Amino acid sequence: MRLTKNPAKAKARTSAGKRAFSAGKMRILPLIAATYFMVSGGPYAIEDIFGGAGLGAAILILLVLPFVWSLPTTLMIGELASAIPAEGGFYVWVRRALGPFWGYQEGWLSMTASIFDMALYPSIFVFYLGKLSLFATVRQQMSSGWMHYGLMLLVVVLCVLWNLRGAPSVGRGALALFFLLLAPFGVFLALGAWHGLMLHPVIQWSQPHTQEGLSMAILVAMWNYMGWDNASTVAGEVDNPQRNYPRAMLLSALLVALTYILPLLAMAVAGFSTEGFATGDWVIVAEKLGGPWLAILIVLGGSITGIGMFNALVLSYTRLPMAMAEDGMLPAVVAKKNKHGVPWVSVLLCGLAWAIALNLSFERLISIDLILYGSSLILEFVALIVLRLKEPALKRPFKAGSFATACALGVGPTALILYALYVSRGDHIETGIPGLGSISALGLAVVVALLGPLFYWFMAAPMARRRLAAAEATD
Repeated sequence: MRLTKNPAKAKARTSAGKRAFSAGKMRILPLIAATYFMVSGGPYAIEDIFGGAGLGAAILILLVLPFVWSLPTTLMIGELASAIPAEGGFYVWVRRALGPFWGYQEGWLSMTASIFDMALYPSIFVFYLGKLSLFATVRQQMSSGWMHYGLMLLVVVLCVLWNLRGAPSVGRGALALFFLLLAPFGVFLALGAWHGLMLHPVIQWSQPHTQEGLSMAILVAMWNYMGWDNASTVAGEVDNPQRNYPRAMLLSALLVALTYILPLLAMAVAGFSTEGFATGDWVIVAEKLGGPWLAILIVLGGSITGIGMFNALVLSYTRLPMAMAEDGMLPAVVAKKNKHGVPWVSVLLCGLAWAIALNLSFERLISIDLILYGSSLILEFVALIVLRLKEPALKRPFKAGSFATACALGVGPTALILYALYVSRGDHIETGIPGLGSISALGLAVVVALLGPLFYWFMAAPMARRRLAAAEATD
């Protein structure tokens, strides 16, 4: 069932939307920086990879995954974003290829995944900010309680206000935060190389590890390499998307891989052991290499990571409700825009939802993200193949190889998603609800995913039909 009455009208609406953004668009460098923050926050949060697998295995994992996980995804996004540079990105692709039902599921999976995901980044900000405090009492208050929640809420409010200024503002901010984030690690790399050359320490490539630790390292690496499609949702606010999206995808993929691997190599040549490494332990190595001043800079970089990632993802996620509202699947008010072309109602509603989610006592588990995000990613690969068959004449400024290549692109990512689901099948989360205890993380994710069809049949589809009928009545 197609809910759009007239494709020509839909095309005209898209053209009008594009003209509305002509006043200012995000250029290639800010797009690369924003994409970088939508996927990665720099070397932060990869400590668990080499803490569980050792330096040698961690470097191998971080070298292999870009070719199996990131590259196929960036090639798929490069083709679809350049061929269909529409606001809403991957939601629009799936809807165009598979129809409104699957388009709605694509949007649902992505937005529900954000509820579990977005609370992490303000938490990272507070976690690193707490390390700057000289007083144990203040550190304790920042780790839980009203101060912890208040600081996380401050990040949400700051990023919502920042996003209301438009995509170019967010892109320029991401570019500045990118350099501030990585500058301390530039010093880290130089000191690590000097330490290795001058002192000739023994390089500890391997360490004892369990199969469970190695599997968790792979899951964490997958999580640190996912999210490339998030940049596609702001295509209408990007300058020359047909040219810039493929370039931004490939260049940001290279940057992410380098900023993960180079600090590990610096640690290796400096002779540091990674046994027992966990989130935040970059600070310990930095202090040993450069003293307290470098440790403080690394801590500040961690705080920047939290703000940069949350801000970029607000830009991405808030375009989904807007696009769905324009298609009649959400109330029309959600698509309202301010003078900067920002869907301000969507931004405020999403910000409110994420602010409420900050209070959830659920422990964030990678398995929840992977099943929801992974399901949406598989739909995007299917859309790539279906559009090749349905619309062979569609202009594709960037093409991800032959039809056989397009079919093969999704094999690696799908296999990794299935592997992630298998190894995380026993994960549980504490609900914090008296008498309920813990529940299966995968079970919760499956229930959330299955709610998508129910909401479509009972809410979205009837709403879209009523709006279509009203439009027919006024013609």
